[in-house]
Amino acid sequence: MSELTWFEPVRLSLATAAVASAIAFVLGTLAAWRMQLARVRGRTLLEALILLPLVLPPTVVGFVLLVVFGRRSWAGAAYEWLFGQPIVFSAAAAALASAVVAFPLVYQTAKAGFASVDRDLTDAARSIGAGEWQLLRYVAAPLAGRALVAGFILGFARALGEFGATLMFAGAIPGRTLTLPTAIYLAVESGDDARAWAWCAAIAAIGFALLLVARTISAGAAAGK
Repeated sequence: MSELTWFEPVRLSLATAAVASAIAFVLGTLAAWRMQLARVRGRTLLEALILLPLVLPPTVVGFVLLVVFGRRSWAGAAYEWLFGQPIVFSAAAAALASAVVAFPLVYQTAKAGFASVDRDLTDAARSIGAGEWQLLRYVAAPLAGRALVAGFILGFARALGEFGATLMFAGAIPGRTLTLPTAIYLAVESGDDARAWAWCAAIAAIGFALLLVARTISAGAAAGK
């Protein structure tokens, strides 16, 4: 790993986490809003499936992604037909793996935020003809804004630290899929403790800053009630 610059895994991790957290934020927010609105049959089972990546070993998540998006699957074949290359061992694979493990955190935080919105306000908006998208955009999202921002930050932090699923599904290709956690693992394996410590310090500092911001936002939301 001597030819690898110290900053490259940091840059790649931040870029991957940004894409992954954006995906998790959009899907997690929409899923939380939908579950808040509808009386879905089998709601408990569905929410258990949504939260499953939180308790599954990351290697299991990576293996499932390999099966679902591998070259022999219809989803993998469709991606390869559209983009001219397989998704496995690509930057897109790293972002997808990170998004999957970040999604439950975003969903839970967004769900808590929407649950705190006064139902009288949403009912009043419905009474004057607001649709569900308008309710989300103009009423629920602004009122739950702090929780949504906190959810995005937590999703970003989780995506930044993803290792097992990313290694299995995206590999460890320098400049493409070699994120910070994987770089730390390889540095330790090769006996390069100095780089491992430096990368550990970088990811710890970034994670600490993200959690501090998320906690500050959450505390502000609780104080504003």
